[in-house]
Amino acid sequence: MAVGRNGAGKTNLLEALHVGTQGFSPRSRNDAQLVRFGREAARIELAGSRGSSKLEIEVTLRPGDAKKARLNGAALRAAEQLRSEVSTLVFTPDRLVVIKGGPAARRAYFDRVLGRLFPARAGVPAEYGAAVAQRNAALRRVAIGASSREAVSPWTERAAELGGALVDGRREAIALLAPLFAERAGELGLPGGELGYEAASPTVEALEARLDEDLDRGTTGLGPHLDDIEIRADERDLRRFGSQGEQRLAVLSLILAEAALLAERGPAPPLLLLDDVLSELDESRRAALAARLAGTGQTLITATAATALPVEPAQLVEVTPGAAK
Repeated sequence: MAVGRNGAGKTNLLEALHVGTQGFSPRSRNDAQLVRFGREAARIELAGSRGSSKLEIEVTLRPGDAKKARLNGAALRAAEQLRSEVSTLVFTPDRLVVIKGGPAARRAYFDRVLGRLFPARAGVPAEYGAAVAQRNAALRRVAIGASSREAVSPWTERAAELGGALVDGRREAIALLAPLFAERAGELGLPGGELGYEAASPTVEALEARLDEDLDRGTTGLGPHLDDIEIRADERDLRRFGSQGEQRLAVLSLILAEAALLAERGPAPPLLLLDDVLSELDESRRAALAARLAGTGQTLITATAATALPVEPAQLVEVTPGAAK
């Protein structure tokens, strides 16, 4: 557990752990923002274990250059490769966008879940997105008379193929996640937790049937890039009818559910990084969370005081501005 007053740097510590294990920040894709003001570079060094194997990681950030990472002394092609080596899940207050935001936020979240649960399918969302982008470009070329309708067909076939794979992958991931989400949500006082994904796989026939409409608009109007995933409690869509407290519990329950799945499927439980997760939980929910975390792997929780956690932490780190002790 990391404690300290507001602004002391607790979130920076948590962010450093995320960059050091995943190769990117959970809050920004601008690496220059991760380097301390007045400094030319930053370095994160971590040492630990994964199952019975040692783990030593080094990540170097220098504005204007690509991040560099080493795992057990070996240089990685890209720092983001770390995510395939180490499982880390993070809760920050801005993660509420998964519930409160639009469909794109939920699609992105569950597609990342898909990639972590099924690493061989991690590239499917991006491949599908690229196929749709190519189809859209072909549609626009036809619309201005620079190409023929036949030029759209290969991309229609590709979008249908990859779209079907993406829908199937999402269904499988959500089917695995849903019962654990309901269980974790119930433990935290959010009964009737459900995940809903009503989607049909796009087919070549369906895409071709709406070709004239797609040509008029210049975009592909059918497929999983337009789908949404409902997150419900007691049959209420939490985006529209959930309080902020319920939305917070739902996001936390999703993370705990995924952590359980990854622990079952991997060599070691994921590292959990929970930033300011206790501030809006009442005493009973804090106790329920502490009981659940006791049965998982390593967790770092940030709070302004150790008393926010109703159990004795295995380790207590006091964070002060510019230093940790």
